[in-house]
Amino acid sequence: MRPPRRLAAVAALCASCVVLSVAVAPRASAQVAQPTLDKIASTNTIAIGYREASVPFSYVDADGRVIGFSQDLCNKVIDAVKARTNRPQLQVRFVAVTAQNRIPLVQNGTVDLECGVTTNLKAREKQVAFSYTFFVATTRLLTRRDSGIRDFPDLAGKTVLTNRGATSERILRTMNEQKPMHMEILSAKDYAQGRAILESGRAVAYMMDDVLLAGTRTLTQHPDEWMLTGTPQSSEPYALMMRNGDPAFRQLVNDTLGGLMKSGEIGALYTKWLERPIPPKGVNFRFPMTPQLRALYAAPNDHAFY
Repeated sequence: MRPPRRLAAVAALCASCVVLSVAVAPRASAQVAQPTLDKIASTNTIAIGYREASVPFSYVDADGRVIGFSQDLCNKVIDAVKARTNRPQLQVRFVAVTAQNRIPLVQNGTVDLECGVTTNLKAREKQVAFSYTFFVATTRLLTRRDSGIRDFPDLAGKTVLTNRGATSERILRTMNEQKPMHMEILSAKDYAQGRAILESGRAVAYMMDDVLLAGTRTLTQHPDEWMLTGTPQSSEPYALMMRNGDPAFRQLVNDTLGGLMKSGEIGALYTKWLERPIPPKGVNFRFPMTPQLRALYAAPNDHAFY
């Protein structure tokens, strides 16, 4: 599957969208104007949100295809949607999303299902709905081996990088306020820009989710010069994201993921992306499944950690 070129019209749509404030609990949110499955059936198209450089979950390969662990799970959902809507030739429209625009694009219907690296947070549940958790990351640091940075206190008075709109950005700003650490905080729009900033030397460390930093390291010019370090500052439960107020679509997504988890099929997909060599450089993450994640797969749930 190939994503379309990112058109200015999409950006304009995002910029002009109005994010509605929802004052009630997520489970009690109003029904969507048009159920997602009806929308998909009437247009014969499903819109999938993807990330351009979130290796190994959602990214674009050398041939322009959207690939990754999240996308493989999403492809299973797409197959279930084809069967439910009786649309075997269902078209897939890919929409590139960022940490800043992913929630608005889901809310306004530009994206039917976001299949990236979004953390299920209680605050976000007031805006969107989440699937069962499919991965749990922790927030740490990526830095040069010779930087002298080993843990978060070493960042005092230095320039540190994160992604705009990410949980890590909030954590760093809270550190600055409470310690205080007098850090200069740079915020990249995505991992590709973040990698460029880090390799340029403008920041001494990059704080984000450990597994995504591991992916960023594989894309640097000299991966062996970089290391993951630091005491984890949070746990991040990744889930697929969709509009609030559409229980039928959410149930289909969860039934699909729950089936993969309980059958053990998700384990093979996990191994494929996190314990085997992957594109573009054939690097093996060697990121074995944690006992916490095994427990989640045995008893699927969509609980936010905080």
